[in-house]
Amino acid sequence: MKIGTLSLRTGVSTRLLRYYEQQGLLHPHREANGYRSYPEGSVERVEQVRDLLKAGLSTQIIRDIVPCFTGSGETLRPIADPVLAANLARELTDIQRRIDALTDKRDAIRSYFEAAAVSGSSSDDGCTTAS
Repeated sequence: MKIGTLSLRTGVSTRLLRYYEQQGLLHPHREANGYRSYPEGSVERVEQVRDLLKAGLSTQIIRDIVPCFTGSGETLRPIADPVLAANLARELTDIQRRIDALTDKRDAIRSYFEAAAVSGSSSDDGCTTAS
C-alpha cells in the first residue's frame, strides 16, 4: 500500500510515517519509481509504535523491541525473548525511579504550600510570592 493509504488507515500523518521510517521503525519497499510501498503488516506496526510512544518509550527502545511483539493494543503479545524481558524490566525500574523522585518533589512542594496556606499572613521580611 502507498503511504497515503497507510496514513488513512492508521490516522498517522505521512510526515510522521516518514519519521518512523527514518527512525528504523517502519521498513517500506521502494518501487522502481521511488514510491514507498508498505506491506499489510505496517498497519499493525504503526499501532504498536503509537502505543509504545504513548507509554513513554523512546524511538530507540521501540526500534529494539517492536520486532519482538505481535498484535497491538489489547491483542499485543510478546514473542518470547529473555533479552527483551530484561530490557523491559530495566525500563520499568527506571520509570519507577523517576515516578518516585517526582512524587518526593510533589510532596515537598505540597508541604511548603500547605504551610504557606495555613499561615496566610504577609510579612515585612522580604518574602514575596514568585511570579
